[in-house]
Amino acid sequence: MKVAGFTFIRNAVKNDYPIVEAILSILPLCDEFVVAVGNSEDETENLIRSIDSPKIRILNTVWDDSIREGGAVFAAETDKAFKAISPEMDWAFYIQGDECVHEKYHKIIREELIDNLQHNEIEGLLFKYKHFYGSYDFYGDSRQWYRREIRIVRNSPFVKSFRDAQGFRWNGRKLKVKLIDAYIYHYGWVKPPQGLVRKGINFKLFYNRDAAFREVREDENFDYGNAGRLRKFEGTHPCVISDRIKAANWPFNNDLTKVRSTQPLRKQILQKIYECTGWRIGEYRNYTIVKR
Repeated sequence: MKVAGFTFIRNAVKNDYPIVEAILSILPLCDEFVVAVGNSEDETENLIRSIDSPKIRILNTVWDDSIREGGAVFAAETDKAFKAISPEMDWAFYIQGDECVHEKYHKIIREELIDNLQHNEIEGLLFKYKHFYGSYDFYGDSRQWYRREIRIVRNSPFVKSFRDAQGFRWNGRKLKVKLIDAYIYHYGWVKPPQGLVRKGINFKLFYNRDAAFREVREDENFDYGNAGRLRKFEGTHPCVISDRIKAANWPFNNDLTKVRSTQPLRKQILQKIYECTGWRIGEYRNYTIVKR
């Protein structure tokens, strides 16, 4: 069995993406790793090269800004990296630039890859998610955060990235996947307040063609009111991100009760139903779960 890792990235230094940590978090599970490095305005390519692993292969790309609306360019870049995977690879492990896998899940993931290799009805593996928010000490625990997503797929020409690269399609339909007992730790919302403001501006540029770039003021604060409910994280983070966590130097002292109460009544009711029953009414599922 052979496994390839793949990802895409652009301006990782400028936008403070933990792309090195993301790659290192799954590199031990991979036989090769394709990184599509877009036309950057910083030292992103050198940052990737600093990992200094023979498994890593850099694919230089140019982003098509004409398809940026709706985040379509993210899917296009994902597909470029996926298509560059060696044909002898059986599985492809996708990781985005603000995600990590805890090393405690490596054994489970490897076992699932081996166990499902010959079961062709399983086209991918579905991961659970923890979305950290504001700081490394809190994570989102409301239904507004997507709780599962596909991160391992078969190395097949039928697989394509979907919409804004959140998931995949198999020849145009949802993938048939197995839910595994492993988490992706999502750190995209763990930045200083000014960094989160900048993140919002960048996202608008790639989701709204009419959006315009603006500079972020040094004293500009971020409105944390969109978090929903947060919970204190009592576990450990992946070893690869420990240095970044130690370097974090911004305060996050928000009143979690206040953050929760800013949600509309309808969302509060749906959240309560989810807490009591485990049922997420109206949840979007970008996959079809197969039990075996």
